[in-house]
Amino acid sequence: MAPNAIDIESQPLTFQSTWKANPDPTALPFPRDNPPFALTPVDWHQLSITDDQFTPHTWEDIHHLISIGQLDELKRWPSFLKAYLAWTAHVKAKFGSATQYLLQQRLFWEPLNASGSFKFELANETPFADPRDYKIIKNDWTYAVTEGISHIVVWSKKPLPVDEAGALTKEGRQIVQDFVKREFRDKAGEEVEGGKVQWFKNTTILQSVRALEHIHVLVRDVDEEVLKQWMN
Repeated sequence: MAPNAIDIESQPLTFQSTWKANPDPTALPFPRDNPPFALTPVDWHQLSITDDQFTPHTWEDIHHLISIGQLDELKRWPSFLKAYLAWTAHVKAKFGSATQYLLQQRLFWEPLNASGSFKFELANETPFADPRDYKIIKNDWTYAVTEGISHIVVWSKKPLPVDEAGALTKEGRQIVQDFVKREFRDKAGEEVEGGKVQWFKNTTILQSVRALEHIHVLVRDVDEEVLKQWMN
């Protein structure tokens, strides 16, 4: 495949439409002792149930889980989690890792190093200060949320200040809060903080893509045109 050529087969929307789950709803699309990425106890539980046994997250539920730091309780639909794991195995076989897929097919960034936490040429050393240093895209493997909620991921070339567990420091949190207000709260026309926009950053143990910095943003009841402006 030519560099940066779009691999239609591996695009999440294509994969989601063509991948067929095993008729047995409890079957796994990978060897139990070798999942495509580290799974939490919550993930394992999701893989043991069917969609009709699960209720999606409401806006209020998301707010509660973020506020108490129980991000591991954010779940995907069981069938969607299985598709995500199957896709991850697919892109690992084809690109070497989900990270390489993101770099080559979604972000189109060229790292300066070949392994570890990637470094990039920066327009500004401050995270989110220059649009050339970050990219806003739809989360193709969103958590299970009620209608009207959109799940966005902001990928950053510059790592954020974090502690040893990967949680934001006071400085890092302020950087993200300022960016979210400027880019999302103001543009969404949010009148009360948390009414239309919520965000979080997973700690290292919960990240399926650890070599690239990113935060999650959830928005609700936002005009389609605004969503398109963010994810151009």
